[in-house]
Amino acid sequence: MHHRFQQLQEFVNSLEDDFRKFYEKGVMSAGTRLRKKMQELRKLAQEIRVEIQQIKQEKKGAKKTESAGE
Repeated sequence: MHHRFQQLQEFVNSLEDDFRKFYEKGVMSAGTRLRKKMQELRKLAQEIRVEIQQIKQEKKGAKKTESAGE
């Protein structure tokens, strides 16, 4: 499995405690931490999206090069 997926899973799993504290116990400071972590999740997701697009472009470019060389 790709390390990015594992990184994403671990990050999401790290949110569980603060989700419980905020939603089940009403701990406001947990809500603040969650908001910050959700922003980090958004940043991580964007990094992964950019990486995916770069890989797709590289593979697309490689196919064009192979086709031109034939």
